[in-house]
Amino acid sequence: MTRGRPLTFNPDQAVQSAMHVFWSRGYDSASTRDLLAAMGLSRSSLYQAFGNKELLFVDALRRYRESLLDRLRQRLAREPTAYAFFESLFQTTAQDVGSERAALGCLIFNSATELGQREDLAAAEARCSVAAITELFQSAVEQGQAEGSIATQRDPAALATYLTMGMAGLRTLLKSGADRDRIDAATTLILHSLR
Repeated sequence: MTRGRPLTFNPDQAVQSAMHVFWSRGYDSASTRDLLAAMGLSRSSLYQAFGNKELLFVDALRRYRESLLDRLRQRLAREPTAYAFFESLFQTTAQDVGSERAALGCLIFNSATELGQREDLAAAEARCSVAAITELFQSAVEQGQAEGSIATQRDPAALATYLTMGMAGLRTLLKSGADRDRIDAATTLILHSLR
């Protein structure tokens, strides 16, 4: 079996560029032409390096998820309590109101909403990503219950699912242009569920 020509581009940078296309346009609306232009690749190079659009998306979403989870773990480690972690996370997210970041939303929640009930690799990766966020939230809830900063009478799995729903909803409200007062009021209610 003969090997193809060696890669003459940086695959990490190429996936990063593709990630931004998927993030801004969505999976279905991101055309191969859009991806090639952003990545600076020929069609044959894309297929040689990544297989196809679906596999490229899976790679991009996986990298986005791992980067997000790493940042969340670091934030949790820096905060004095798990409650402080959630308070900081939700409040700083709420501060995105009206920003370009808010208009983009979250690639994970955007993808989960777009791909929904589909049964393909892209949809499975989106579901896996939402589940990974929920698992991290559950671990943080359990930590908070053990240290006494989060109410112990609440089921940690249910509370983690509620917090994931809260963050997904918050990102959706921010993306849709909701005003700061509504965002702040909703954030306060979400955080109240931890007490």
